[in-house]
Amino acid sequence: MKPVTRRRVLIGLGSGAGLLVVGVPLALNAGRPAIVEYIEENGTGPQDAPRNPDLWFEVTPAGVTFFVPKVEMGQGIHTALAQIAAEELEVTPEQLTVRQADTARGYAGGTMFTFGSTSVKALYRPLREAAATLRELLREEAARQLGVPAARLTAAGGSFFVAGSRERLGYAQVVAGKQGEWVIPEAAPTLKARRDFKRIGRAMPRTDFRDKVLGTATYGYDARLPGMLFGAVARPPRFGARLVSASAGAAGRQPGVVRVVIDLKAGFAGVAAQTRTQARAALSSLELRWEGGTTASTADLDAQIQAGSGSVLRRRGNVRAALSGGTVVQGEYRTPLAAHAHLEPLAALADVKVGGRIEVWASTQYPQMIIDDLRDVFGKEREVLVHPTQLGGGFGRKAGQHAALEAARLSAAVGKPVHVGWTREEDLQHAFYRPPTHHVLRGSVGADGRLRGVEQFTAGGDIIWGQTGLPEFVRDALGFDPGGLLGQFMPYDFPAYRVVNRREALPVPTGYWRGLGVLPNTFALESFMDELAHAARVDPLAFRLRHLGSGEDGRRLRTVLERAAQAAGWGTPLPAGRARGVACCLDLGTASALVAEVSVQGGRVQVHRVTVAADPRLVINPDGARLQVQGSVMMALSSALHEELTIQDGRVVESNFDRYRLLPMRDAPPVEVLLVESGDEPQGMGEPVMGPAAAAVANAVFTLTGERLRTLPLRPRQG
Repeated sequence: MKPVTRRRVLIGLGSGAGLLVVGVPLALNAGRPAIVEYIEENGTGPQDAPRNPDLWFEVTPAGVTFFVPKVEMGQGIHTALAQIAAEELEVTPEQLTVRQADTARGYAGGTMFTFGSTSVKALYRPLREAAATLRELLREEAARQLGVPAARLTAAGGSFFVAGSRERLGYAQVVAGKQGEWVIPEAAPTLKARRDFKRIGRAMPRTDFRDKVLGTATYGYDARLPGMLFGAVARPPRFGARLVSASAGAAGRQPGVVRVVIDLKAGFAGVAAQTRTQARAALSSLELRWEGGTTASTADLDAQIQAGSGSVLRRRGNVRAALSGGTVVQGEYRTPLAAHAHLEPLAALADVKVGGRIEVWASTQYPQMIIDDLRDVFGKEREVLVHPTQLGGGFGRKAGQHAALEAARLSAAVGKPVHVGWTREEDLQHAFYRPPTHHVLRGSVGADGRLRGVEQFTAGGDIIWGQTGLPEFVRDALGFDPGGLLGQFMPYDFPAYRVVNRREALPVPTGYWRGLGVLPNTFALESFMDELAHAARVDPLAFRLRHLGSGEDGRRLRTVLERAAQAAGWGTPLPAGRARGVACCLDLGTASALVAEVSVQGGRVQVHRVTVAADPRLVINPDGARLQVQGSVMMALSSALHEELTIQDGRVVESNFDRYRLLPMRDAPPVEVLLVESGDEPQGMGEPVMGPAAAAVANAVFTLTGERLRTLPLRPRQG
């Protein structure tokens, strides 16, 4: 059976959901757990990726150029993919010139979408096959030119060597001597055995290292064209407000202003000027009237997000009977609205030719979305070319790119290229956010110290549904947001389990955030697992190991738990005033466990040391993998200890990093990373470790103080 991707599942749900809702609601209720399980197992599977080498590579006398469809946002994806390509091509990474592909290259929109820790996993095999196909095409042609059987040629370092001879022929020479057309064979080539790998599995220097050190890497904010202008756009005073009247006022007479652009139907008012400062200054002179929108507050959102009812996503055994005996434990957890806090705000440069091509340079995770948005405005027939730039962080926020459309509207009006770069304040106050969540769990442990059953109620705002056009009645009928499934289920083996989920469309925009649901869900589940261990009077690590199954998932989690615990010195004495906590999760095919060592002083949690064991099955670049884990830990600790957005009168209160607090450098703990390999296909590395960090810290605080912290950010009582 052909693997089904998350995107295809979502498209399938979207196109057929009306029939589902109208025709078989009862069947949907009964089958929802199976749908959830199917998405959980297949949702992040391989994407459709091309295997034809001419799309990926160009071989010229100057060498081999590798066109990467995924965007680089600091995660090291260009380096990892270059290693995979070099492995099968039999070249050194230094012999590859790595270039970001633009949308004219020919990759499908889904292949260029960079999200969800899927890049290496999705492209690993197609890229290897494309590279191996090119290698074998070159081998056949080299054999013809040398007049020897292809079997006598060995590929290494970008050349073919003739066995028993001093003859060699470089790849560029082979291409230069080619006569006639290249014919790509239908059959997939034989790929190298893992034991023969020379590039995969080894630390390699990053391909973007030199440009970033020298400051020559181009980000969306850096994009420039001759004769370009700068744009600024008016924002609504509260979420959902509508622009009902607008005039240029005195803005058109402000210094440097070239054009004031107003489109009431689109709710757009912006300024194009000679400099960014002039454009922003002129905004205050526009005469605008906004109406409507929400006046919601944080308390209103919390009141709306209430776990306790909804759709059954998983059922196993008789939960009612399980909870009727033993020691019953109940816990209630909450996580707040959170921002992405990426370093580079949204930015794009657009050049709209009259009746012609629209060209955009943008820091975007999803170039196809820009194309779709522009064609919605300027016409389906318009040619649109998107050049993805380097991204100064994304974390899901740059799946969309409003700045590109804004720049294009202004460019179309003035007939010149226009660059729009959001301010930090715009980025924090006019974005979409990680939705708040609420979790209520009840569980029971028997006198034998084993878990009898768990009933789990969860509620949260939309993630994927928050950024798609799926009708509300369809979302309601499905009863869950696929993004909220990540980290949603306890990975342990016990008799009775029931999970009930409630999704809510909030008046504040919500959507993708690094790891989607994995951090909020794992915080609740792994904190509750600790509560159950305490009720059973069993060591939290031993309690987890006791409840892992004998299947592959259970074995992998057992390994990472034991490795992390051993390296962290679990069970050994600590200095006075410190304690350890442990948590684990299985997400995107990667098993991870984390031990945090903490202290608490004056109501403040200090994390002194973090030990992580992660099993992505196969590691492409150990250095890159460790950096991904360390980055995940820092972002998760920041969320666990500091980050929280406040909504008041329908708008975000925090406007910059003076009030939206992040983990400061001085509080960043050392992070030891242990990499475990249990297979031959790489899995996600950029997000899974976001899961266990918050719970491990909260569990350590409980061990130290006896206070169970069930709300993020973690704020112990002072005293």
